[in-house]
Amino acid sequence: MKLLLDTHTVIWFMNDSLHLSRAARTAIMLPSNAAFVSSVSVWEAATKFRLGKFPEAALLVDNPVKVLAALEIEALPLSIEHARLAGSLVDSHKDPFDRMLAAQALLEGLTLVSADTMFDEFAVARLW
Repeated sequence: MKLLLDTHTVIWFMNDSLHLSRAARTAIMLPSNAAFVSSVSVWEAATKFRLGKFPEAALLVDNPVKVLAALEIEALPLSIEHARLAGSLVDSHKDPFDRMLAAQALLEGLTLVSADTMFDEFAVARLW
């Protein structure tokens, strides 16, 4: 299975947080699964960290390439098609970070690992 980790998911996994569900942790650690973190999640973490709202994101914000490599998680860059779909999704949810993650999951055939049930409105495969 190919997994796209939501922003809170990668932070909780990185910090070995009890907030991360057992199913999510198991899926991320399963060698047969591939885990990805979107560039948009690093952007979101850096923005919230800068605003003082996400201090636990410090390591990821400081050196995302090193952190993702250590966790054996691949970076997922943004594409023009991701941007087009994120802007086109019909839904009342306005958060641009969430809309982009939903678009990437849909276009790349990824299962989104997130506690946020809002993603279900986008018909994204979600694991928690």
